[in-house]
Amino acid sequence: MKRFFFAAAVLMLLVPLGLSAQKKPVIGVSCSIDGSTVEAGMTYVVSVRKAGGIPFVIPLTTSGKEIDEYLDRIDGLLMIGGEDVSPLLFGQQPSKSLGEVVPDRDIYDLALIRKAVKRGIPVLGICRGIQCLNIAMGGDLIQDIPSEVQDAIQHRQNAPRSYGSHTITITKGSLMANLLGVDEIAVNSFHHQACGKVAPGYKVTARASDGVIEAIESADGKSFGVQFHPEGFVYSGKKEFLPIFQHLVKLAGEYAASR
Repeated sequence: MKRFFFAAAVLMLLVPLGLSAQKKPVIGVSCSIDGSTVEAGMTYVVSVRKAGGIPFVIPLTTSGKEIDEYLDRIDGLLMIGGEDVSPLLFGQQPSKSLGEVVPDRDIYDLALIRKAVKRGIPVLGICRGIQCLNIAMGGDLIQDIPSEVQDAIQHRQNAPRSYGSHTITITKGSLMANLLGVDEIAVNSFHHQACGKVAPGYKVTARASDGVIEAIESADGKSFGVQFHPEGFVYSGKKEFLPIFQHLVKLAGEYAASR
């Protein structure tokens, strides 16, 4: 009985300090590589923090064993933006407009996603991240929107990352519609590639006015992606896109509890 009262007293002391028995979910954040430096923008890190998660940047590696060890330590996965993906990975030859490709990062990104999805770890893909999610699960890409999409709008804005430059239409009843509470919203845009054929088991949940895919989600709702950059808004203090990160953290918490 004395032990019970002692434990209760300790817990009462910890809670006011913000130290509860329940740990915050750890969100693995993928990285890019610049020479000998691996990096992930603070916009992603801060967005995870604001959503209630603990960000953990995963160093780039092509070792499947190392990736497994990293995945052992996280509860959710955030795949960030970056370079173009090699078209050979989705059965196409390179377009004349293909940009920079980083082969090691392609290996790293696709392995992270495939292994995470297989384990049931929730995944959120942003920009390149949604593209890699689609490829990893069996879809492909539009290599260059300006040359391949008829009457394409501008998808590389010359405006701040916290500014919405075009609108998207969101499918009613979809995860994205439920999270954002609207069926149309202005988003930012910094890409020239996009999802093409959607992977089996996934569905399109948002499009731009020119038909370009802006969001997809899996049938089980555990992996989803957006083509725009919600972290650009969240980092600047805007809250309309914070629910996207909060949902990832929520799913991560459920995954952690199920281990």
